[in-house]
Amino acid sequence: MNEQARVCPHCKTALKKWRCPPESSWEVEYLFVCFNDDCPYFIHGWEWMRKQYNQNISYRYKVDPVTNDAGPLPVWSKDALKDSIIE
Repeated sequence: MNEQARVCPHCKTALKKWRCPPESSWEVEYLFVCFNDDCPYFIHGWEWMRKQYNQNISYRYKVDPVTNDAGPLPVWSKDALKDSIIE
């Protein structure tokens, strides 16, 4: 994974390593995730999910370090998943 892929394209913040839950279907130990609470991707996700699915959730930008697959990681609160950040 190149260094450019480790930066959120929405807010230019460095992505953090996030440990995947053991019961997840990801075949990797960790993902790179944007945990910037001011990221427009995260902020606008709340409204988009309410309008599209009538759900009070959002998402954070994530990248798989093996496949470089990027996309949304669903979250149910501002602090959701932060306890699995690998420092």
